[in-house]
Amino acid sequence: MADDIVWHDHKVVRSQRAENKNQKPCLLWFTGLSGSGKSTIANALDVALHNRGYHTFLLDGDNVRHGLCKDLAFSDHDREENIRRVGEVCKLFADAGLIVMSAFISPFTSDRRLVRKLFPAGEFIEVFMNTPIETCESRDPKGLYQKARSGQIKDFTGINSPYERPPHPELCLDTSRMSVVDCVEGLIAYLLEREMIARKD
Repeated sequence: MADDIVWHDHKVVRSQRAENKNQKPCLLWFTGLSGSGKSTIANALDVALHNRGYHTFLLDGDNVRHGLCKDLAFSDHDREENIRRVGEVCKLFADAGLIVMSAFISPFTSDRRLVRKLFPAGEFIEVFMNTPIETCESRDPKGLYQKARSGQIKDFTGINSPYERPPHPELCLDTSRMSVVDCVEGLIAYLLEREMIARKD
């Protein structure tokens, strides 16, 4: 069956789609522990870019598990498949010329590296939410740390399942010390510096 599948080249290419939007496609991959601020900062950046007239799309870990990945659990194998699917979807959105944001714990270096390889050099921007676990656990917005500590949740990242810190992320943010505004300003400054977006007077 696989031998019968042939790649079909499209007439309109990703660079043309991005040029129409006056931006360069890229993926900002927010990774970090539960409660580290991934979704909060990704959402705030999405709003800031949208308000500036840029074309974006945001994928969030919990939301994706309601549909695309609802058949997956939290074993190492299922986590890997979750990230593989999300990476392919992000690539499709980038091919449409969009600035894509994803907010996933994505605890394993190998999985994040797999997604990075889907993108041309410079288009995968790893944003490590380097918020201390003490802060994440004190927030515990979903009560997950408490459940993990009591044994109600198995394979919970940071408690009974490992999180592999990115060795060389493009950006590090610590929401125990930085406000949402500070984080967003830093991200926009990075995108401007890399000329993924243009400065608007």
